[in-house]
Amino acid sequence: MSDAISPLGPIDPASVPEAEQEKAAPWIVRKLVGSMTGRIVRSSWETLRASGTNVVCLSPWGDSSPLLLPCIRFRDLAVHTIIAATGGVAAVAAPVMGPVSDAVVSTLGDTILVEMGMHVGFDLTTKAANDLIFDGAIKQVVPIHSRRLATTGVKTMTITLKYKHVPEDASLGFYRSGIHKDHSLFASVMDYLAVEKGWFSPYLFASGRRPVIPRSVKPDLIFCHGPFLSGDYKLGETLLAESAAVISLSKPPPPPPTPDATPARSPAASSLSLPNLSNVFSRSRTPSPDPALTPLPPPPTPRRLAIFVVGLKPHRAFWTTSARPEESVIQYQLMNGCPAVVIPARVGAPLLAWDTLTLEKLWKVALPDGDAPEARSKDGKFEGIVDVLYEFVDLCIDWDRVVLSTQQKGAEGDVEDGVVDVGMNDKKAALKDALKVLVAGAVRTGESKEVRKEVDKERSGIAMWRIP
Repeated sequence: MSDAISPLGPIDPASVPEAEQEKAAPWIVRKLVGSMTGRIVRSSWETLRASGTNVVCLSPWGDSSPLLLPCIRFRDLAVHTIIAATGGVAAVAAPVMGPVSDAVVSTLGDTILVEMGMHVGFDLTTKAANDLIFDGAIKQVVPIHSRRLATTGVKTMTITLKYKHVPEDASLGFYRSGIHKDHSLFASVMDYLAVEKGWFSPYLFASGRRPVIPRSVKPDLIFCHGPFLSGDYKLGETLLAESAAVISLSKPPPPPPTPDATPARSPAASSLSLPNLSNVFSRSRTPSPDPALTPLPPPPTPRRLAIFVVGLKPHRAFWTTSARPEESVIQYQLMNGCPAVVIPARVGAPLLAWDTLTLEKLWKVALPDGDAPEARSKDGKFEGIVDVLYEFVDLCIDWDRVVLSTQQKGAEGDVEDGVVDVGMNDKKAALKDALKVLVAGAVRTGESKEVRKEVDKERSGIAMWRIP
């Protein structure tokens, strides 16, 4: 793996290995913050804070509203009343239930809980889509008008992400490409009231990470380094497993190591061990410790970066219902015409990132007339979006670990996965083609009636998760 650290990494390089340590506040602190009284107090403080910063920053939910209502459910009110009346824990009244899901999937440690909704039009298994950009030789044509990039179905998942830290501000960074004529990161008066850049904010704020996004900036992408949650990895892996198609430029992660078996003792070994006589009869009653070498820190574990076209929706009608004590509940939507892209990530790559262009903006972008290499869009915006996304991903990718795989037919007609050795130019071309396919799939979702009916165009776009 390359030793170079991503330029998007934290300012303090020493904090990179510790960036994957999840924080956990004491139980009593979390209990007080999560109680109904604590939530009302915190909501009042957040509302006051948002009201004071609403002129210069977006609200924590990514819009212009300074009002933050506490999520008080019927169950919370019942439990609080019973505890106040009896001083102990009693029976809990039945909460208001939502629609029954098709399946429930729980990950290790109950970090996240996934409830699968209806997903008509999705295949049962994820298909490899590397042949869209690679088929044994670098393609000269990227099929952005292929039928495989036409969205015919939307998959909705309600995912509960749990955490144990006290809510705090998220560590955000802002990236703007230099290809713009106005490459300044600061916005003009016309863009000052734009809120599209905060479409992904509910994901962070509902999980106890308050995103502070100034209105005075106009980034192309926003990235986040923490606070770290292991649920981010689990959620990214879940979205990858549930995607309809995947373009992978990285090797799959190695299987988790199995615990070493306890070495068997020799039959001749006695159950009694004799003391070290040299220490017993030593002049000094305090035995000198044996010298030991300081263990070297383990090398950074290779990571990947998964890029999706994803939509967000609140658990119920309002976003405040998605922020619960020590957990966030959000509906995530995937479209079967948008393949996921997986790349190997460098050390210091962001934990999360999102493009500030929502589907509402992408639907207005014109695609090239054809798939020929010389085909260009009329206004050049499509190529510009791909170039900006490529610039950002280039700062995150570990080129030494990029592999290009292809599906080949064996002698007996079966399909085999092969890895082709190519040069750096071919790797860069394959990455750019993969991003071109991803953006084209996002633009073409505007043609789908299912997407326009089920997906919130103002809360959907291109987002990235760092995963194992």
